[in-house]
Amino acid sequence: MIAHLQGFADRNALVTGGGSGIGRAIALALAGQGANVCVLDINAKAAEATASEIAQLSRRSATIVHDTGKDSVIDAINAIQAPGGFGEIDLLVNNAGISPKKPDGRKRMIWETSAEEWRAVIDIDLNGYFHMLRAILPKMIARKQGAVVNIGSLAGLRYSSIAGAAYATAKCAVAGMTRQAAGEVAEYGIRINSIAPGRIETEMAAQAGQSFNEAIRQATPLRRLGEPRDIAQAAIFLLSDAASFITGETLVVSGGRGL
Repeated sequence: MIAHLQGFADRNALVTGGGSGIGRAIALALAGQGANVCVLDINAKAAEATASEIAQLSRRSATIVHDTGKDSVIDAINAIQAPGGFGEIDLLVNNAGISPKKPDGRKRMIWETSAEEWRAVIDIDLNGYFHMLRAILPKMIARKQGAVVNIGSLAGLRYSSIAGAAYATAKCAVAGMTRQAAGEVAEYGIRINSIAPGRIETEMAAQAGQSFNEAIRQATPLRRLGEPRDIAQAAIFLLSDAASFITGETLVVSGGRGL
């Protein structure tokens, strides 16, 4: 996928939402670079499928089936990092997220969003990232090494005609969390960055329909939608030693949308 970069050989990585889409692409890219990868996903079948592909790349793999929005995910992470488990995590990618839509695939306006849906999105798209950082950062701090990439969104940086207010709010907060957390752990040699993807061809994006996505493509200066591998390549760079002097930043990967 991309040239070999330093900082991955025999490192242990964890990717949330790694069963499909962007998460799967990042998990496989990490394995291709030489990392062992634990795949966390709420969909057991999808997680196992990605783990199987990782094993085919001759890397160790493991799965965790859990909802990142639940506090109990911390116990699951502690278990895999315990002696005899997968191992302590060196590289974390926070990617799991949801973006509920109307039946026609379009976004709900803020006044159409139920309190239940609002809480569900915030729990997974924001609190889930917090839970993972809370579980993994202490051991990274103890070892004085580690790198994190949070997957945000272009919708978190400017008005979105695609994403609803709950999703946009959560992703905006992810950018703030990234900056704050990066500053707090920098003295320990740990880097935390985020990526803000534009429209990426995933199952989630397909819900809006072909005509809607075609309009987005036409509005994108590079005249295409992104592919999961575009985000995977950016994540690999930010996690690698090549980005050793970059922290607290949000990298926009949008094909020029929003310029």
